[in-house]
Amino acid sequence: MEFKNLITIGKDGLEIKDINGVRDMMDSLVYEAVFAEGDKKNDLLVLIKEIAKAAGAVPASIQSLYEAMGKAYPGFTVPAMNIRGLTYDTARVIFRKVLDMKVGPFIFEIARSEIGYTKQRPLEYSAVVLAAAVREGYRGPVFIQGDHFQLVRKYFLADPKPETDYIKGLIKEALDAEFYNIDIDSSTLVDLEKGTIKEQQRPNFEKTAELAHYIRELQPDGIEISIGGEIGEIGKKNSNPDELRAYLDGFKETFKGNRGLSKLSVQTGTSHGGVVLPDGSLAQVKIDFETLKTLSELARKEYGLSGAVQHGASTLPEDAFHMFPETGTSEVHLATGFQNIMYDSKSLPVEFREEVYNFIKQEYAKERKEGQTEEQFIYSTRKKGLGPLKKRWWDLPSKVKEPIMKELEAKFELLFNKLKVVNTTDFVAKTVKPVVVKKEINGEALGL
Repeated sequence: MEFKNLITIGKDGLEIKDINGVRDMMDSLVYEAVFAEGDKKNDLLVLIKEIAKAAGAVPASIQSLYEAMGKAYPGFTVPAMNIRGLTYDTARVIFRKVLDMKVGPFIFEIARSEIGYTKQRPLEYSAVVLAAAVREGYRGPVFIQGDHFQLVRKYFLADPKPETDYIKGLIKEALDAEFYNIDIDSSTLVDLEKGTIKEQQRPNFEKTAELAHYIRELQPDGIEISIGGEIGEIGKKNSNPDELRAYLDGFKETFKGNRGLSKLSVQTGTSHGGVVLPDGSLAQVKIDFETLKTLSELARKEYGLSGAVQHGASTLPEDAFHMFPETGTSEVHLATGFQNIMYDSKSLPVEFREEVYNFIKQEYAKERKEGQTEEQFIYSTRKKGLGPLKKRWWDLPSKVKEPIMKELEAKFELLFNKLKVVNTTDFVAKTVKPVVVKKEINGEALGL
């Protein structure tokens, strides 16, 4: 691929000579980067990120916005979107809607588990998102987040050190890829057998404090990473004010630093992916919005956090989303609903869907739980058909992908309206000042 007529690399970094040419080449450049191997893949992904920063799409922390939210709730809930498949196409749709609707705060995120089964390491994920920003002409902060950087309970109890070291390695990899927002999830370590709520939460807040300190040690100069904590494992019992206070008081006593957490994830009745009925449909889920409101207000008034965060919300009925800003929720995480649109679209060829499902039945047969129907097994496992078959998804013809993107576009428009983030670019401009962190480009290897 020929770059020399479009960009130059000098002592001050990368400069763009022809922005229209750069935008036109992005489709082919990001495709080559994603499916390259070894050093070439890494070099191309870094190049894309540096092009994006030179074009004005800058990876940023949402910390300062959340500090402002902690002082006075602005009336909107920030959408945090996990993009598992067709990432480039979907991110382009998001940026188009953001520009059209003047949306300020929005987050792209990927969880520890998703990194594995979607085969998107942090550098690839951030580069693909930023490539989409360039392609659509977006300028401004791009909030990229490590979601559910979670300690797996059984591994931790077997031997805490390797599990902790794994999360530290993932944090470092994410920060190197310019994820400037990290959600630590050690809620899996809560021990309900202990006699007091504080002792139940102790392994949670102590491990969060340790990992938050690690993040602060690694964060680039001039950037304060936004760090989230979690008190209630999603899908388990609902959180309450006593747990919130026990966790945050314990964290404050344990964490040694100026800035701690910016938000707190709580459990109010949802589960990741929704609850699947035997026929493959989703059960209606009721969120305890009163608990969400109480915990958001408490987190802000007593601890200065942005508020409470809601996970597992994308499969809720559409008429529920307006409740998040009404209850003062600071952030809502959205994932499976977007995946469902992809898989269930009438535009997805039947033979391709069957190809993916047959792959799942063959490769993940051992994951089928006793008593699961075929529909339940497929629904709960089809997320794992995205990574191994990523190139097949990417290579779907435009006549297939474009109608799917139209469906996703309608979903994003609805969410942005319901969450009240329309016409919020001025708020972000006032509260967030992105800092450009320049990365070294291997110009010689790329022929630059």
